[in-house]
Amino acid sequence: MKQRVGVFVLAVVCFALGAVVQRMYDTRRMRSQASYQAARPGPTEIGAPELAATNPDLTGEPLWAYGFDAPAKPGEKAAPQVPPNRNLRPDQPTEEQTRLRRIEGSVAAYSLVDVRDGQNVIDWFPTDHPKMPNVVAHGPVALGKNTRGCGSCHLPSGKGRPENAAPVGLPTEYFVRQIHDFRNGLRRSADPRKPNTNTMIDLARAMTDEELKAAAEYFGAMPWTPWIRVVETDLVPRTRIRGNLFLPLEEAKTEPLGERIIEMPENEEQAETYRNPRSGFVAYVPVGSLKKGEDLVTTGGMRIVDDKIVQGKTTACGTCHGLDLMGVADVPPIAGRSPSYIARQLFDMQRKTRNGASAQLMKLVIANLTPEDMLAIAAYVSSRVPPPSAAPARQPATVAQR
Repeated sequence: MKQRVGVFVLAVVCFALGAVVQRMYDTRRMRSQASYQAARPGPTEIGAPELAATNPDLTGEPLWAYGFDAPAKPGEKAAPQVPPNRNLRPDQPTEEQTRLRRIEGSVAAYSLVDVRDGQNVIDWFPTDHPKMPNVVAHGPVALGKNTRGCGSCHLPSGKGRPENAAPVGLPTEYFVRQIHDFRNGLRRSADPRKPNTNTMIDLARAMTDEELKAAAEYFGAMPWTPWIRVVETDLVPRTRIRGNLFLPLEEAKTEPLGERIIEMPENEEQAETYRNPRSGFVAYVPVGSLKKGEDLVTTGGMRIVDDKIVQGKTTACGTCHGLDLMGVADVPPIAGRSPSYIARQLFDMQRKTRNGASAQLMKLVIANLTPEDMLAIAAYVSSRVPPPSAAPARQPATVAQR
């Protein structure tokens, strides 16, 4: 009987805490909308504005989440990414680069030159998704020859890859807010070496309101489906890093995983060479991380000791993201998403390089998390399989809400 009462009390406390957190979130979101309207830069103004946290403390950085294996050197920054093009590479035979390729299940045929042309995004499976709007297929018009389509990095499916984000299934309001955060200097990478964040800032600032609305509604109309296989293990294949993505050097698991998550393609050729949007990823996570992550995600680490509630170090994720972690209203879904991405965002927010309205509340929730906690949370959240469902019903994107 005493145990049942304890569980009931714990549930009541979690509910009350959740109500308080949600109220704080709603208040911050409403207050932020007016400031977004005033702070919005012109759509063709290119370049990343500086943020308040220009030199964040990188102690405890999950290097693996950013696609690095060594800390940044003093003053080290990312070099600008080369705009996608159709140029032939001098280190590869011309006939190999121009030969048409096919993949299983697709009637399309593309050369490697086509695959690398991010200004004309290839589409192996056009029936898997709605018709791509121009900004997704070709990029913001304002950037001219320096543009690239959203689908070149995030794929036409919107599922993205470990080194970037998965915009598929995001609430349109949340999507729009994130683009404005990039525009307004409120969101960047804590690790200054990560180049695609700077590219994303330039793209966001170049997008017109019409392009932003089209992209938000396109990605928001599609449901998230399983894409990442999570495996607990002590050993992983040896890897190399290319473009902040871990790629296997061998099939055998011979390298200790340690306190890392290593996320890599299930099939390197399909995912990396051909950009096959049906070829997913495997995430190797430390043994025991799923159990620890489950505790933090579902209870926040709260305990009942001697009939007394001992507050945990965080808040249960389901309080805002829903019990199934599939999001509520304009709070984003997180179940089944890339653990590398999740860990990066937790660290960025903790180090104050994500300063948008959504991040303000998260900073309170994650303030006491250690690097090990964030790893465990990312591992568990990624292991949650999204429930099968139809595409979410979303409200049309309102770009005036900043």
